[in-house]
Amino acid sequence: MSGIPISHVRRAAAVLLVAGLTMFAAGCNKLKARDHINSGTAAFKAARFPEAADHFKMAVELDPTIPNVRIYLATAYIQQYIPGTETAENKKYADAAMAELNKQLELDPKNLLATAYLANLYYQMKDFPKAEEWNRKVIELDPKDKGALYTLGVIPWTEFVTAQREARNKMGMKPEDPGPLKDPKERAVLKEKFWQKLTDGIEYEKKALAIDPEYENAMAYMNLLIRYRADLRDTREEWLADSKEADSWVQKTLETTKIKAERKAANPNAK
Repeated sequence: MSGIPISHVRRAAAVLLVAGLTMFAAGCNKLKARDHINSGTAAFKAARFPEAADHFKMAVELDPTIPNVRIYLATAYIQQYIPGTETAENKKYADAAMAELNKQLELDPKNLLATAYLANLYYQMKDFPKAEEWNRKVIELDPKDKGALYTLGVIPWTEFVTAQREARNKMGMKPEDPGPLKDPKERAVLKEKFWQKLTDGIEYEKKALAIDPEYENAMAYMNLLIRYRADLRDTREEWLADSKEADSWVQKTLETTKIKAERKAANPNAK
């Protein structure tokens, strides 16, 4: 140590001490964050979502580097969001969830879970353009995500159904009356706006069924998309042909549901 000023030695020791304390504090924070995640998970499983959110928020503050910790927090907020309830209190949960999911995607742009949660949240909020955009991002990350494909088929039907019912009502057509829509001008306007969207929706449901041929939900919307799009046809013969095809999807749905129920009864423990 000869030749080294004692002040330098003391200064070096102080630096090492601070560094050691910093590393110790960081280690403590990681342990505390893990404890909060465990507590948050237990609260989440017990459906105590505000409590779960508090724990996950603390975990984020203590150690934001834990994989998917922001998704845990976002999920706790989503569970407190009630779709269709238009209040500031309710919207704050959706906004808080989106903020955490977007922060997660800033760190990991290809995080499939965060992308899927955002897609679902936009759908719940009935922001259909955003829901379509984010479900397409899900497909880009995982082309075999049948849920995203299914949702991309549901959205155009959801957008069309109100316009179709209003048009039928305006024309004095009951829901059970055969189509197509009577007024050619009104039909042409709706066809211009919705025909391609509904056709794309059918193709998305076909892709979902190619992944899972027993996907009853996709079958049900094949029926709805074809049946409602038939009202935009030009002739009764075309409408009848589409209605017949839609009926076949109803039958396929019923048959598949029966087969799966029988399979489950034969092997209750099967997934």
